[in-house]
Order: sequence, then structure tokens, then C-alpha cells
Amino acid sequence: MCGIIGYMGPKSVVPILIEGLKKLEYRGYDSAGIAVVDKGHIQTRRVKGKIHSLEESLQKSPLNGSYGIGHTRWATHGRPSEENAHPHRDCTGQLVVVHNGIIENYLALKQALKKEGHTFRTETDTEVIAHLIEKKFRGSLEEAVRAAAAELEGAFAVAVLSVEDPDTIVAAKVGPPLVVGLGDNETLVSSDVNPILAYTQNAAFLEDGEMAVIKPEGVKFFDFSGKPVTKKIEHLTWNPLLIEKRGFKHFMLKEIFEQPEVVRDTLLGRISLDSGKVRLDEIGLSAPLLKHVRKALVIACGTSYHAGLVGKYFLESLAHVPVEVEYASEFRYRDFVIDKDTLVIVISQSGETADTLAALRACKERCAAVLAITNAVSSSIARESHGVLYTHAGPEIGVAATKTFTAQLTALLLLALNLGQIKGNIDQETSYALIEEMQRIPHKMEKVLARAKAIEDLASRFVSFSHFLYMGRWVNFPVALEGALKLKEISYVHAEGYPAGEMKHGPIALIDEKMPTLAIVPKDKVYDKLLSNISEIKARAGYVLAVAFEDDAQIPQHVDVVIPIPSAHPLLTPFLTVVPLQLFAYFIAAKRGADVDQPRNLAKSVTVE
Repeated sequence: MCGIIGYMGPKSVVPILIEGLKKLEYRGYDSAGIAVVDKGHIQTRRVKGKIHSLEESLQKSPLNGSYGIGHTRWATHGRPSEENAHPHRDCTGQLVVVHNGIIENYLALKQALKKEGHTFRTETDTEVIAHLIEKKFRGSLEEAVRAAAAELEGAFAVAVLSVEDPDTIVAAKVGPPLVVGLGDNETLVSSDVNPILAYTQNAAFLEDGEMAVIKPEGVKFFDFSGKPVTKKIEHLTWNPLLIEKRGFKHFMLKEIFEQPEVVRDTLLGRISLDSGKVRLDEIGLSAPLLKHVRKALVIACGTSYHAGLVGKYFLESLAHVPVEVEYASEFRYRDFVIDKDTLVIVISQSGETADTLAALRACKERCAAVLAITNAVSSSIARESHGVLYTHAGPEIGVAATKTFTAQLTALLLLALNLGQIKGNIDQETSYALIEEMQRIPHKMEKVLARAKAIEDLASRFVSFSHFLYMGRWVNFPVALEGALKLKEISYVHAEGYPAGEMKHGPIALIDEKMPTLAIVPKDKVYDKLLSNISEIKARAGYVLAVAFEDDAQIPQHVDVVIPIPSAHPLLTPFLTVVPLQLFAYFIAAKRGADVDQPRNLAKSVTVE
């Protein structure tokens, strides 16, 4: 998982590459580097560490150039080091390449190239690409990249330049994303849209097996056979200002506070308070097709998987459709059984998650339809699905997902209501009540966020603790999983989420005064059951923090601390219960001095297996 940036145009190239890498740093931050062409010579600068280390190096010894490429790395092959940082050169030093992905046959290629006299300097699979292109080069970088791509196995997105074919950047992909930004007499290539938005809102997304040849006069697109490709130019609607921190200490905190607006935006234009109807004509799946769906299969990873688990309760309660939820990384290797009556729902905030994309492709021929829920317009998963339900969360920079989770919950609720209405399994009164309540949810989320200082003070008391248990039941069991995941991701504190009814089947053995429990206890149909589970913990000297309704007079008698939230329809409580858990994790991580936005060993979107 890495970030690629390239620029060809009249502006000074080094500042553009550095700013682009800053916007891509969430994709990888163990090393970084750039390569620029200046008066017929390639100059490179590579460092171990984050982008600020690269900036410091450039301040001490500046580089100048007319065009160039850059890279921020999350190591797969080879330890993080200056030597293993990109860009990588060929033997001549006249050609450099940056790469995102994994070359599965790199050892065989490396051995063959060594026998032919090529000298390798790094432990990476990427260096093989540079030497392979060198071997194929006959004056045209475009042809050399095309010939090299034919021998590569695995996933790769690359940007390549050579002084032997001046004023040219060649980009190609199979797997990880690449987007080409088309500005006014300037062209950019990037792993995602964020670095492009400051220069243009017009972009073309490369498909697998496609390449872009970028020159000062513009860009041309080809497939790997050399056939010209006509690309659709997308107009991006994200505002670059949305990416800035806006006074928040971290992007993650900003994105937690953006959630009420994200829910509003994802609802916008899709619900009618007059009729109680949900309209999702935009998704591209017909009502007759959806009416005949007899089963749903949700496939996702990480936080999106937890959203899918909540969606299971939405779909089964409102549409009366049985639902299975699967980890994409496991599902893709199963001898799975689905049929033409199954609706497959793939969830991915980036739309590029490798395991989810592979599972999608495996399902397409066997099911009624594949519906993507994603935040990324024109992403691979969006393009390859039969239908798309977009969330409207805007760019999420923090590696730990927050606002995209609640956006996905909103999309899943809309889908459940829509499917229930199409199938005739939900009456108008129920639909209207839920839609009316959803209109109130953003304001209720704002009330939870207004208590952030109290949650920060509470977190201060638990900064030194090393273990936590999270528990919930019914629709809030997945929220317990998500709360524990957030704490693990950003604070590196061990935490486990459990269905509360399973506590007595093993986890309760861990309970003591050093193992706090965060219980999610809204007043719903399992409320009394949860109180019983809490009593079992208290009887064993356990300390319990409870997320509960602010008007619940009973809960303070059973727990040590109450984190209050507004009361809400039981099915919709995950929108509110998750917010204090996000804040609790954030404040513990921040007080422990962790890198909240870029936690160690993690990348925002996992585009390689």
C-alpha cells in the first residue's frame, strides 16, 4: 500500500510533488522520495520516515526540475529504509519508477535479470520493474513499459520516467488505483483524487490493463496491447477545503465532528417526509430485480464489515430478507454457494479494497446483482458493480474510519427501507416513523459531540490501562466491535468486543479491577438482558462504563460511569452509541502521544492482498 504522485506542467515541480505526497501520506509513511528531471538528468531524494523528513532533506539540499514523480511507502517487500524507498533506478540511472502493489513473480524475474547482468541494490520487488523496463527499452518508454507489464504477475500501479525518452511520464495499472488529473496545460497522476483537487476537478480513472502517456502537450490513453482508449472525463465535486483540518488538532477529530453533516448529506434527496418513501433510483438496479431478491450477502473488511453487521439487522428487520455478512479476505477463498436470487452488497469506503474487489468479481456471475456501497466515485468497485449507492462523506484522511462508518450505516438503512417498500414488507406508518426519526439523528449526534470535553476528561482516567472489553447486544453488538477496533487502531491498547450474552462463555474470566468494560446499554428489547450481564461483571469486581440514554434513571445504579446519549428509536441507536466510543478512543490515543491520523503499520485503503 503506497501513494504515487506525478506532475507534468509549467509550475515548479518539487513543491507540487511534496504537497501531493502530504495528501497521500495516509496511504503509507515509512519512507518517501521524489525524482525530477533537470536539464536531461534525473535527480532523486529518498528518506526513511515521513514526508517532513523528506522536506528537511530538500531544505538542506534543494532539487530543481521540470517534471517528476514521487512516492510515499508502506513496506511490503523490504524493510523501511532509505535504500528501499522509492523511486527506484535501473542499472543506467537514467530511468526511475514508483510502484504501488505486489509483484508476485519478482523473485523469478530478479534471478533471470541477475543472470543477464543486472545489478540490484534493494530488497524490494519494485526494483525488478525498473530493470525489466530497462531491458525492454528501445527508445520508447511507452513501448518498454507495455512490454514489461506483459511479464509482471500480481498487482501494480506504476509511474515511470526516463531521460532517454524526455518530457514523458508513463503510468500503468493492474489492481491498485491510478487517476489522471487534466488541468490547464498541466497533467497530474496520483493514487487518488486528493492531490489533484488543488489543480483541477477533471480526472480520468485508469482501468486495469490501461496506461497513460503524459507529455507537455497533454495525455493519451492506451491499453496494454497499444490500442488507443477513449476515457470518460469525470468532474470531481469534492472541495479541496474539505481536506484541511479546520482548526482541529487531528483529521480524525475533525471527521468525528463532521458526522452529523455526513448523515444529512447521505440522506439528501433520497427520502420523502410527505410519502414516507425512500427513492434510490440512482443505484441502477431495477425495482423488479430487487423485488425478487430472496437473500442478501454483505462482503466487507474492517470498519466496513462492522457497518455490514449493523446493516444485517436493518435488512432483516425492515425488508425481511435473510442476510449473511462475510469478511472479504475469507470469503474469496471459500467454495461459496450463492444463486440468482442473492443480492451481493460490497462495502468499501475507498472502493479499491483488494479483497473486497476480488470477492465482488467472484460473485458477479452467480448472483442477481452486486451493489456497491462506497464513498469513492468511479472507484474500481463502483465501476465493476451492477449498481452503486454512494455515501456522501467527502474525503476521509484519518486512517481510522469514523465518518465513513456512519455514512455507510445511513446508506444501509436507506437500502433496507427501500427494499422493504419494494417487497411490500414494511408498512407506510413504520417507514414514516423511521424516516422522521432519521431526520432527527444528526441533531442528536451533535448533542453527543457537545459532550466531548466530558468524554476527554473520562478518557484521562484510563490512559494507563492496557486492556478493555466492549460489549453490546442486538444491533449494538457490531458497535462494540467497532469501538474496540478504534481503540486498538489508534492507541495500540488491547481491546476486544463481544456480544454481551457470550461473556459468561469465556471472556468473563478476564474480569478484574484492571479490565474495564464499556457496555452499550440503550433502552431496547435486550436492555434487561444487558443489565443482567453487567451485574455478572460487577459481582467480579469489574469496572463498567455504560453508553446509555440520558433519561435512563435506572442505569446509574448498575454501573460506575454513564456516558449519556439522547434517546432514539432502538434500531437507530448505533448512529449515537458509536460516537462516544470514537471520541473515547481518540482522546486516549492523543493523551498517549500516539500518531492518531497515521497509526503505525496501517494504511487507509488496502489495495494489495
